[in-house]
Amino acid sequence: MPALRNLTLGRYVPTASVVHGLDPRTKLLASIGLMVSVLATPNLPVLGLYFGFLAVSTRASRLPAAMLLRNLQAFTWLFLFTIIMHALMTPGTVLLAFPWWNLTVTREGAHGGLFYGLRLAAVIVTASLLTLTTAPLELTGGLERLLGPLRRIGVPAHDLALMITIALRFIPVLIDEAERLRKAQLARGADFGGGPLRRARQMIPLLAPLFISAFDRADRLALAMESRCYRGGEGRTSYHELRFRRHDLLAALIATMIGLGITIVPRLLHR
Repeated sequence: MPALRNLTLGRYVPTASVVHGLDPRTKLLASIGLMVSVLATPNLPVLGLYFGFLAVSTRASRLPAAMLLRNLQAFTWLFLFTIIMHALMTPGTVLLAFPWWNLTVTREGAHGGLFYGLRLAAVIVTASLLTLTTAPLELTGGLERLLGPLRRIGVPAHDLALMITIALRFIPVLIDEAERLRKAQLARGADFGGGPLRRARQMIPLLAPLFISAFDRADRLALAMESRCYRGGEGRTSYHELRFRRHDLLAALIATMIGLGITIVPRLLHR
């Protein structure tokens, strides 16, 4: 639970920065392209250069770097699982052997696990930067504009964009609700200490009230939308019209250069 409190995915921090002022479509396309490029990064030094780019982007967004680093704590088990599975399943030079389990840890596996773990960390930080610097309404508008051409084949672009945005916004709300329930259980004498398995079992009593609270919030949100005569995106207009500007073009060019630089260029040089 302490790690979940630091989860920033889905939260928005308003500041007057260059990154906040970008068009949401620019940030969405750039983030998706960069995350795909990171997953195709060929080696560790190139990935290190991308982390340098993330540091510069964090500085430009005027967000505390500690906020993004604390966000990774919630994914510690995912990183450990990735590293352990690669270390045990990849053949190569044996570093550590467990003969009674017929398992071995290899140098190539440990290196690969660390590399893929850092890849995941880079993807998570990129996604966090997107949500931290983009207001929910801007994110909805950007998604709707990008999905607009799919309307010709019957895809409800507005409703799909709205569902994705609400899902993202519910992440921090549910985390705060889980923390409130945990404190209420502690006040009633609950014990969430002990080993990992015991702590996991102690979380089970929180799931039922958390799901009930989530359904209640969803029901109240639906009633609020109906009371405001919401009928989907058909015929709706936007108060704030999205427009690409010069700094959006510059940001798109930088993201394209970074994406190509960490995927294609290293492979061409390797040849």
